[in-house]
Amino acid sequence: MHVIKLIPGDLSIQVLRSIWSRHVPIKFDKNVWNDVEKAEQTVQNIVKSEQVVYGVNTGFGKLALNTIPKENLKKLQKNLILSHATGVGEYLEAKIARLIMVMKLASLAQGYSGVRKALIQKLIDIYNAHIIPCIPAKGSVGASGDLAPLSHMSLLLLGEGDVIVNGHVIDAKTALQQAGIEPIELEAKEGLALINGTQVSTSLALHSFFMLETTFFAASLTGALTTDVSRGSDTPFDSRIHQIRRQKGQIKMASLYKELIAGSEIRDSHLENDERVQDPYCLRCQPQVMGACLDLIHQVQATLATEANAVTDNPLVFSDSQAILSGGIFHAEPIAFACDILALAISEIGSLSERRIAMLIDTNISKLPPFLVRNAGINSGFMIAHVSAAALASENKSLAHPASVDTIPTSANQEDHVSMATFAARRLKDMTENTMTIIAIELLAAAQGVDLLRPLRSSNALEKLHNELRKKVDFYEDDRYFAPDINQAVQLIKDGVIDELFKDRIKLLFDSYE
Repeated sequence: MHVIKLIPGDLSIQVLRSIWSRHVPIKFDKNVWNDVEKAEQTVQNIVKSEQVVYGVNTGFGKLALNTIPKENLKKLQKNLILSHATGVGEYLEAKIARLIMVMKLASLAQGYSGVRKALIQKLIDIYNAHIIPCIPAKGSVGASGDLAPLSHMSLLLLGEGDVIVNGHVIDAKTALQQAGIEPIELEAKEGLALINGTQVSTSLALHSFFMLETTFFAASLTGALTTDVSRGSDTPFDSRIHQIRRQKGQIKMASLYKELIAGSEIRDSHLENDERVQDPYCLRCQPQVMGACLDLIHQVQATLATEANAVTDNPLVFSDSQAILSGGIFHAEPIAFACDILALAISEIGSLSERRIAMLIDTNISKLPPFLVRNAGINSGFMIAHVSAAALASENKSLAHPASVDTIPTSANQEDHVSMATFAARRLKDMTENTMTIIAIELLAAAQGVDLLRPLRSSNALEKLHNELRKKVDFYEDDRYFAPDINQAVQLIKDGVIDELFKDRIKLLFDSYE
């Protein structure tokens, strides 16, 4: 069986994507345990000395001034998990929960959290047994860590709460028994180390980021196809225009559009005697808009990769100096900002696509039959499919409002400025699905345009895209139940079929700019 060997502090985007995509057993290199055991010993030394240290033998948050007797330290940690498991809403998807568990493990295993090797190994065993914690999506403000959702993740270590096994929700105690795993009793600081951290916000962000990669590339291909069937010019993609602006994403996207349209019979048919001087911005400015989005995607990827490898619980154990330092490393502002930036890109990709759909159905601009159907009037064609796309684009504009500018004091004003990163990340899923659906509608419309222009053919690359869609959805001859067509096109994008067809071109877009 394939096993992923994790290197704490060095989880690549590729490894994270693999964990997100499917369940694969994990393990750590044996060399990580030395630092873990040194930090554990530092905590035990504090307990024995009865020195008062936050998170080891005190209450939490506003209750930090309350010193806890040694005999109550285990109960303190258990109570922390139970009392903080206050999440509400639907459970997070299994692929998000996997990312949360793995990133929490990688954080703990770096040896700054003061937890035992036995605790880390127990969580690895649970993960490898494919026991997924039921983590409610709502209830974190993204500061002092993702306390509520991480508490729900941690419940299963105690044999508490619910989990998902083989797609079914059962209680954690039963699931552990079936897997032959004993619950664990938490020692000093371990509960706090488990629930402090930004792993939930980061996992939610990565979930939408991975979805957006697929959506972005589908949008790029579909935009090229729309340009061709609209008989748009490829002059705006000339590399000379973009090189003198020096924006890297713009240069990459212009090159892609130029390459995708090359060799099209449709393009050749209007090289001469075209009365139009310039195309609408939704065609002409694609490199500028999509290139700017690509730049943001690369920027966000760097932030997420950094945070996925970060230690973000509090306090932190520095065993070499026998110091336990309390700070605010759990504050998720970097993730909140990254998600707000990504929201802008998601919204703009969908907005530009919606404008291209509007152009395609407008016979005065596209010179195609009204609403892309031959017998318009008795047939409405793509009229209301565009309305759906417009509704989704408008919804995304509202959702793109920055979450990070909001804050609300909690914990009796001890935690008086929060990031709202968890919501900032969570809302990206809806936005990405909206944009994916807009792109799917555009793909249907552009493919319809290709068929309406027969016998002319588009380029080899774009014909390949057209043919792949036609395996799932027939030409729209007369009005029919339209929603299944849209769903099929969405699934084509979501399943990565387009990615697989054009993986070499994807690599060129998403490889490092360096």
